Amino acid sequence: MGEVVLLSLLSSLNPTLLAATTVMLLLERPEKMMLGYLIGALMTSITLGLVIVFSLSGSGTVSTTKKTLSPAVDIALGGLALVIAWVLHSGRLDRYREHRRERKAAKPNDRPPRWQRQLSKGSARATFVVGALLTLPGASYLAALAIIDRKDYSTPVIVVVVVAFNLVMLWMLEVPILAYAIAPAKTPQAIDRAKGWVSRHAYTFALRGSATIGALLVIKGTVGLIVG
Repeated sequence: MGEVVLLSLLSSLNPTLLAATTVMLLLERPEKMMLGYLIGALMTSITLGLVIVFSLSGSGTVSTTKKTLSPAVDIALGGLALVIAWVLHSGRLDRYREHRRERKAAKPNDRPPRWQRQLSKGSARATFVVGALLTLPGASYLAALAIIDRKDYSTPVIVVVVVAFNLVMLWMLEVPILAYAIAPAKTPQAIDRAKGWVSRHAYTFALRGSATIGALLVIKGTVGLIVG
């Protein structure tokens, strides 16, 4: 279960989600905009997650070969996480971002993405649609679904775990919404401080999280192959 929690936190470090949250915080009544986005995102992400994990569980091929494939899947997923950690550590991602910034600077008249233009309209209905369309399963989510499938949980437990995964993954929206509901006057300043902290520590968290998950999965898969 610890692996699933770590993967949900990694999934939350989504550049699109961060950008969408930042745009909505600049709008009038941002809590309403973020609530619309959150509902749309939860609808899509939970539905697809349940469809995927139940499809895995219902597959006869998966059921008959699970013991053989599980260690190999662990090693493959762990290797993928270690590659992500290596890319982060090597600075390649920073160079790619710098290259993108230079390209954008060279084309100052480029329009923002369509989803950003929709968010800027300031409609909760628009943010609902954008959240539903943009929140598709990423690599960390798919890895977590594979782990959940291998646990042989009952149907109610699977539903609870998938819902919990999504609630953790979308904390970037949930925290401001709750903050605005509890302390609307103090929330804008607190959010500015929180964004500064996230921008300073997100890289380190992603690097260490990917390396830890990758190492644990590779070790687990290797032990499974040896023991099995």
